[in-house]
Amino acid sequence: MLQHAHNPVDWYPWGEEALSKAVKEDKPILVSIGYAACHWCHVMEKESFENTDTAAVMNEHFVNIKIDREERPDLDHIYMDAVQAIQGQGGWPLNVFLTPTRKPFFGGTYFPPQRAFNRSSWPEILAAVVESFKVRRNEIESQAENLTNHLEESNNILQSIRTKELPHFSKEQVKEIFDGLMKAADTHEGGFGKAPKFPQTFSIAFLLGYHFQENDALALQHACLSIDKMINGGIYDQLGGGFARYSTDAGWLAPHFEKMLYDNALLVMVLCDAYAITGNEIYKKKIIETIGFVERELTSPEGGFYSALDADSEGVEGKFYVWSREEIDRILGDEAELFCEYFDVTSTGNWEQTNILRVKEPHKEFADRKRMNEEELKEKLQIAADKLLYVRNKRVRPLLDDKILLSWNALMITACAKAFAATGIRSFRDSAEKNASFLWENLFSNGNWKHTYKKSEAKYPAFLDDHAYLIQALLHLQEISGDTSYLEKAKVLTEEVCCNFSDEENVFFYFTRTDQLDVIVRKKELYDGATPSGNAIMAWNLYYLGIVFNTEKWVDRAFKMAAAMQQVIIKYPTSFGVWTTIMQGLAYGIPEIVLAGKDIRNLHSDLLRTFIPFKIFQSTTLPNQTFPLLENKLLTEESRLYFCKQYACQSPVNEVTRLIQMIKKG
Repeated sequence: MLQHAHNPVDWYPWGEEALSKAVKEDKPILVSIGYAACHWCHVMEKESFENTDTAAVMNEHFVNIKIDREERPDLDHIYMDAVQAIQGQGGWPLNVFLTPTRKPFFGGTYFPPQRAFNRSSWPEILAAVVESFKVRRNEIESQAENLTNHLEESNNILQSIRTKELPHFSKEQVKEIFDGLMKAADTHEGGFGKAPKFPQTFSIAFLLGYHFQENDALALQHACLSIDKMINGGIYDQLGGGFARYSTDAGWLAPHFEKMLYDNALLVMVLCDAYAITGNEIYKKKIIETIGFVERELTSPEGGFYSALDADSEGVEGKFYVWSREEIDRILGDEAELFCEYFDVTSTGNWEQTNILRVKEPHKEFADRKRMNEEELKEKLQIAADKLLYVRNKRVRPLLDDKILLSWNALMITACAKAFAATGIRSFRDSAEKNASFLWENLFSNGNWKHTYKKSEAKYPAFLDDHAYLIQALLHLQEISGDTSYLEKAKVLTEEVCCNFSDEENVFFYFTRTDQLDVIVRKKELYDGATPSGNAIMAWNLYYLGIVFNTEKWVDRAFKMAAAMQQVIIKYPTSFGVWTTIMQGLAYGIPEIVLAGKDIRNLHSDLLRTFIPFKIFQSTTLPNQTFPLLENKLLTEESRLYFCKQYACQSPVNEVTRLIQMIKKG
């Protein structure tokens, strides 16, 4: 709304005023959904929403509502599903036409100002809808009713398992998932599928877990290939750190340049896992650089994490990030030749007559070919990069989307906690704990959580994802700190989710609360998209906390959620990436680990640095009879690791390597 405030279109926020106006004046509602960093949203705004003639038509015949999809993901989910049902595809900007009673009857994504790209123009679309609403009103109402019924029915495709017997998850099923992922794998450029290419960190995480359990070289190879190609590609900011949202090509060169908080959180998580397995110092460097980018450019003074940086600056996509060879020559002088060769910079450009920095040759191979010491090469490149970054920082910066979302902040807490675990760098833990305190102080009030925060105001009731990701973050904070108060908070949040988001007929959770009344459909989101499904994360949370608090109904529900998804997970693993890791854990068994002793610091650090793909972990230096896993643990001078799995416990050990042997042995 702030970005579109200057438009001649009379935009309303979604709310009672606009919805009542549509009913009172019997006008169709035009809902336009976008987000601050969306390139094509900006294009359509300039071409159509800033056009006074077009705006006049919109103002006369429609009630126009502008929605930020990140502030209202509930509405975005509903109307995106509607447009996908109508058009067979979706995206942003999302423009959908509703009856005065909020039911969708037509919609699409980007429409040009004149007919082009085999698309009708926006003025043509407006005229056709106005005509249809006047002349064929009964058809529109019928279509809207049918489409709304379709949305309701598609919400209940997956039914819960209605049996007293818990389902069986097998290693053979996990192998089927692995085979399915590898069929979609791009074994040359990494990742999965063809362009456009998204990071798909969930599938990479599955491969790392599969390697842990089966010692499968191919799984590790493709996971690392995918990570290597991304961190060397244009999707990664080679000067300032941090990842763009996705690559428009199969080789990870040309991103849509927006940088989203959630992508960087998810990529840090998988980088931490890869670093823990391989010890590859380049992965550690990218963890440090990416969190450094977030702390430098996406962190508020109070400790909240902002949402995104725009793709455009000065109206041009990527202008802030790209370079000409002439500009680099002018800045670096004699140092330019080496830098340009390493980062694939040419006089003709590698993208639209300009250059996106990328690395095409591994560091060591490049150094050997140039007959240089690796450290010498690293130093020269860093000096040159610092000079270019200094110049870049004087350019007109992309727009900062400074709203703070509970869900994405929680993902970043988990990322920082995992980064502390993997690297031991204390500032990462400090960032995680500071952000958690910020969220409690600013987005929690009178027993309720809010979804978004900006300019000292928290708005909109929190959604399932907000709660699920925050519970997950609390579990990670507990693991790195040993502070059981995080578990108590997670328990309260889980009880709230079970109370306010449950479906009495089904094990899955709704995206919206029971008392939220401004949506036509209460959706259950099960797919793992750009961010994890809240249901998938809740399945893991329920299992974890069910064990920690000995709450059998939570463990049972987690099993049943995974069981209801079992067949689609196996059949479509890239669409259910988080679910695949949950199924993997249930098939192999989830270890329960306790670290106890009077001084656990060294062993605690060793364990945190060690990759265990799914585990329940608590630690203590004091007697604790509150938590079942901590009961009756001996607190000797020498700290000990206690290990249980599938209702069987082993003798305690004092080395992480011995613990891993026991876990893999089963």
